Amino acid sequence: MLGVLLIGLFLPQVLSEGGTGDSRWVRYLNHIRRAAQSHSTPDSQNGTFYYRVLQEDLAPFGSGISRDLMQKVLSRKLGTHYQIINHRLYREEECMFPARCSGVEHFLLELLPDLPDMDLVVNVRDYPQVPRWMDPVIPIFSFSKTSDYNDIMYPAWTFWEGGPAVWPIYPTGLGRWDLMREELKKAADLWPWEKKIPKGYFRGSRTSPERDPLILLSRESPDLVDAEYTKNQAWKSERDTLGRPPAKEVPLVDHCAYRYLFNFRGVAASFRLKHLFLCGSLVFHVGDDWLEFFYHRLEPWVHYVPVSPDLADLRELLQFVSENDEEVKRIAERGHTFIRQFLRMADVSQYWRSLLAQYSQLLQYRVRKGKDYREVTGGSRHSEL
Repeated sequence: MLGVLLIGLFLPQVLSEGGTGDSRWVRYLNHIRRAAQSHSTPDSQNGTFYYRVLQEDLAPFGSGISRDLMQKVLSRKLGTHYQIINHRLYREEECMFPARCSGVEHFLLELLPDLPDMDLVVNVRDYPQVPRWMDPVIPIFSFSKTSDYNDIMYPAWTFWEGGPAVWPIYPTGLGRWDLMREELKKAADLWPWEKKIPKGYFRGSRTSPERDPLILLSRESPDLVDAEYTKNQAWKSERDTLGRPPAKEVPLVDHCAYRYLFNFRGVAASFRLKHLFLCGSLVFHVGDDWLEFFYHRLEPWVHYVPVSPDLADLRELLQFVSENDEEVKRIAERGHTFIRQFLRMADVSQYWRSLLAQYSQLLQYRVRKGKDYREVTGGSRHSEL
């Protein structure tokens, strides 16, 4: 409640065309006011600030998970099968992406002393595996999904390792979240709001044509936004970068020099979103289809500025933020504070703990170690540091 009151003290009471500020921006200022007034920061439940999404993801399995249902999961080969038995971790021999599995195993190994016996199937592919039409619903853990999937979301492997490689600056992935938090804090301190370049900024590959309008706007109005495509593994010619040579990759810490940063989905949810907030810059978040476990606590106009997927409102939004600096600065500050306070590595571990504790209670059978399954220990993980 105190957070709501404090936010409200700094917001203009804009209700009509005759309110505070330029009448062109009344609609956006009202969005900010209403969002801030309804925003609150509830206490953690069951040890985690993100308990609601945990409950929603496990709800389809309220009647329990039988051995037969688990066999249906395993027969489909949709993920990597892990077993926890007597506080030891076992895994089937193969993993499609060893570094991603290692990123998952870091948290499982860390929590082993607190975890009961269980089977779990972890999807380390980019895309979720359990569409809502699937009957029966099967328990598969995925790092992100859209609303038309029933996967159980877990904190992505990239919090520890196995993140996207961006050669040459992140050749083995973005790097551990706890270390990246500190690097980005230094960059944010180096580039306080007043010193940031007052324009939009984006560097990334052409994962989808959804990003094209931003690149084209940058070419048309470089005073508003600096956005260019970089190479990715699928790059074959300048046709893949809209007719221009690919730009050089830019470290995330250097994004902090700009006042407005853009986040787009990739093949699934974007790994960069949480990083951008730590720059202390204003985040433009494009679209709202894809989710990770912590997204539901991030609120449009409270923590970030929402942008329609077709980017039809992009030019107007960039003009709005440039003319309403104090308002959008406060949005940036709230987004930055949220990630600093509620998405620490300890919060990630706690979510894993709460999720697996609740999930294990749904299993209706005694777990038996699979034939030829090997034990996973700290020494067998794939370090990418």
